[in-house]
Amino acid sequence: MNKGHVLVFIFGIIFLYMLIKPLMEQDNYLTITSKKQPEETTPSKIVIEQPLHDVMLPKFADIRDVKEKKKTFFNFLRPAIVKENSRISVLRAQIESINNKLMHEQVLSDEDKSLIAILAKQYKIKKAPTIQSKVTQLLSKVDIVPTALVLVQAANESAWGTSRFARIGLNFFGIWCFKEGCGMVPNGRDEGLKHEVAAFLSVEKAVKHYLHNINTNHAYHVFRTIRSQLHEQSQPLTAEILVTGLLPYSERGTDYVIEISEMLRHNQRYLIQTSD
Repeated sequence: MNKGHVLVFIFGIIFLYMLIKPLMEQDNYLTITSKKQPEETTPSKIVIEQPLHDVMLPKFADIRDVKEKKKTFFNFLRPAIVKENSRISVLRAQIESINNKLMHEQVLSDEDKSLIAILAKQYKIKKAPTIQSKVTQLLSKVDIVPTALVLVQAANESAWGTSRFARIGLNFFGIWCFKEGCGMVPNGRDEGLKHEVAAFLSVEKAVKHYLHNINTNHAYHVFRTIRSQLHEQSQPLTAEILVTGLLPYSERGTDYVIEISEMLRHNQRYLIQTSD
């Protein structure tokens, strides 16, 4: 299958998703949203709120030069993203090695079996009666997200690092949590709602949470399916293709995907170092 066929397959999945989306059960699994709350970024009055972390953040809001702000933002987040993607790549290589053993009917070591059991729990794999079925599902979940895509989403969700949630809680991805005290209460939260915006102690923990959510949350099944298809067709994991699997990331759906796609295109000069 050539690249054109891959794209046809991807858009077919997206079309199917849009058809069945109204029928999908709405659980509490949707822990990420892109609901814009301008008051969080530009409050009408000065409120002194102490950071919930000890990280020295660049003063993104004080950088007036747009090019310099983009470079500073991407350079600040890039190391944590590359580090976590590298860790995931190592795990994936181990799973691929185990899968190769199974394909050649080789006996797995106790260490192999233990690793699969641990990862199956971490990556929320439940309906898998055999080791082979666990390994197959793990190969679809234990995988990277292109650094460029992570960076652009972070820029979009955090207003280039200037939002209250980024400054106070190192939350660059609009991640929600549902336990009282787990983060920051949005100023514009509607009465009766109980969600908070998660707070993290380090950028590394924020990035790890984001990637794990993409890799385990049922909402991003289409994203992972596209990624698996790219692997099967020996195609690179490009941000421009994978972004089409992020419709559920925001209530804005298609408009959000188009916006992220445009940001990827407009910021290529700053993202050139982020190819995985």
